[in-house]
Amino acid sequence: MSERPPTEFETRVYDLISTIPEGKVSTYALVAKALNCGSNQAVGQALRRNPFAPRVPCHRVVSAALTLGGFNGHRDGDELARKRRMLEEEGVRFDVQGRVHPACIHAFEAQDDGDWIR
Repeated sequence: MSERPPTEFETRVYDLISTIPEGKVSTYALVAKALNCGSNQAVGQALRRNPFAPRVPCHRVVSAALTLGGFNGHRDGDELARKRRMLEEEGVRFDVQGRVHPACIHAFEAQDDGDWIR
């Protein structure tokens, strides 16, 4: 069975997160805000369906609490450990509680016309 092609929204999510540099992460909420989308969960669902990983780095998106959130359809276990290893290999730092260090957050900047700079 073949996978369906990404929706327009999913493509926008993938394009935006592709701009997050190594060593940085963003949050589901910041991605949703940059896309003018009211649903962090919609962003998470798009990332769960990401057919382009790791070229489209869905592992660089974490929860607003700066915890890992989910990865590859899982919220715990080996997949989440893999996400953390990938981030650490890219230079993302974590505190003793396992939260991403705030200095590693990548924020998208608004332009004057309301669009977002990546």
